[in-house]
Amino acid sequence: MDVRSAIAAQAYRQARPATEPAAPAGQGDPLSRAARDFAETLRRGEETAKAAMTGGADAYALVQALAATELAVETAVTVRDRVVEAYQEILRMPV
Repeated sequence: MDVRSAIAAQAYRQARPATEPAAPAGQGDPLSRAARDFAETLRRGEETAKAAMTGGADAYALVQALAATELAVETAVTVRDRVVEAYQEILRMPV
């Protein structure tokens, strides 16, 4: 492994994952809570998939985790599409 690869690997480990919220907001903030729940669902799905590959989880748990992850991603994409659609509608409004 050359020096550049080692530096890149170290920087990658130190980077904050994109699925985690940047800063914890108040407990009453629904958007922050939704982001944390989304990140937790993805994390659990990844852990279950890793465990299934090493024999630590059964197929049923893997299917359940993948279904929950798929539902979370589909929900996030739908919300994103609605936000973009609303933004485009605002841009079309006459001033």
